[in-house]
Amino acid sequence: MSLAHASKQEGVRTARAIPKTSRAGRFDVLALTCGLAALFSFGLTRFDAQPGEGNAVMALGLVLLIASAIAALRRRQSPFLFPLTALATVLTAASSLASLTPEAEGKAPTAFIAAMVAVWLGAWRMVNAIVDATPQRGALRTACNLAVPVIFGATMLFLWEGVVRGFGIPHVILPPPSAIGMRFAGSLPTLGVDFLQTLRGVAAGYVIGSGAGLLVAVLIDRVPFLQRGLLPLGNLVSALPIVGIAPIMVMWFGFDWPSKAAVVVVMTFFPMLVNANAGLAAAGAMESDLMKTYAAGYGQTLLKLRLPAALPFIFNGLKINSTLALIGAIVAEFFGTPITGMGFRINAEVGRMNIDMVWATILVAALFGSVFYGLIALIERQATFWHPSYRQRG
Repeated sequence: MSLAHASKQEGVRTARAIPKTSRAGRFDVLALTCGLAALFSFGLTRFDAQPGEGNAVMALGLVLLIASAIAALRRRQSPFLFPLTALATVLTAASSLASLTPEAEGKAPTAFIAAMVAVWLGAWRMVNAIVDATPQRGALRTACNLAVPVIFGATMLFLWEGVVRGFGIPHVILPPPSAIGMRFAGSLPTLGVDFLQTLRGVAAGYVIGSGAGLLVAVLIDRVPFLQRGLLPLGNLVSALPIVGIAPIMVMWFGFDWPSKAAVVVVMTFFPMLVNANAGLAAAGAMESDLMKTYAAGYGQTLLKLRLPAALPFIFNGLKINSTLALIGAIVAEFFGTPITGMGFRINAEVGRMNIDMVWATILVAALFGSVFYGLIALIERQATFWHPSYRQRG
C-alpha cells in the first residue's frame, strides 16, 4: 500500500470519527440538562393541593429520568437505557398532566414548567437514540423511521396540552388536544357526512385537473408553438386568487360539489402542467437518438421513453396537487354549499364559537391529506423504483 493511499484511508477514518464524537458530546450535555431539569422539578413542592398517587407516580418518573441521565453521562451503554428513558418520560408526562385538576388549571407552578422541560428533553434523548441506532436497511429501519415522528408528534401534543391547561389559555382561542379529541370522537357522524361531501369535489377536481395538465403538457411538447401561448396562460390562471374564483364557480356550476370540483381543477392544473412539461424534457439525448435510430415515431418514443422518464416529475405534481385539491375544495365551500361539507362546517362553527369543532374538522382534513399524500408516495415508490434517488436510499 502506497504512502498516499494510507494517508487517504487515515483521513477518511478520522473524518468519520469526528461526527460520532461530536454527537456523543451533545448527547452528554443533553442528558445533563435533562437530569438537572428533573432534579429541579422533583425538589419543588407537590403539584396538586392534596398528596396522592399522582405525586408518587411523578416522583417515580423523575427518579427514573435522573437515573437514565446519570447512566448516559457515565457512558454506560446498556440495552435498558432506552426503555428506562422512555418509561421515565411517559410517567412524568402522564403524572404532570393528571396533576392539572380543574381547580389547578391556569395556575401552573414552576415545578410543572420544569417537568414539561424534562419531558421534552427526555423525548429528545429518545429521538437521538433511535436516530443513532437506525440501521441502513430492513424492517427495523422502517420501524425507526416511523417511531421518530410518532415520538415527536406525541411530545408536541403534550406541550400543547400542558401550555393550554397550565397557563389557562381560553378554549375559544386555543382548545387543548383532549377537548379536540373528545369533540372528534363525539361528532364522527357529522364529520363523516361533511367529509364525504367535500371528497366528491376533491376527487373529481383532482382527476380532471391533473389529467388535463398532463394532456396539455403532451400537446405543448408535441407542438412547440403552444409552449409560448399555453404556458403563460397557465401561469396566469394559477395566479388567480381562489377567493375570487370560488364565487364565480358557484354562480356557474351551482352550490353542490361540481362548483368545488371546478375550483380544484383550476388549482391543480398548472402544477401538473409545469411538472409534466419539465419531465417530458428530462429524457437524455443519447436515449432519444437511440429511439430515432430504431425509427420509432413520436408516439412510441413518448410511451416507451419520455413518459417513463417523466414519471418522477408527474408524481411530484400529483403530490403537490393532493394538498392543493383539499385546500381548494374547503375554501370554495365557504362561498356556497349545501348544509354539509368541511368548509361549511368550519364557517358555521366559527360563528357559533365552537372552536373545538373547527379543530376537529381540521383534524379530519389533516388526516385525509396525510393519507392521500402517503398513498401517492407509496405508488410512486413502486412505479419509480429504478430512479437514482431510491437506489441511493437503499
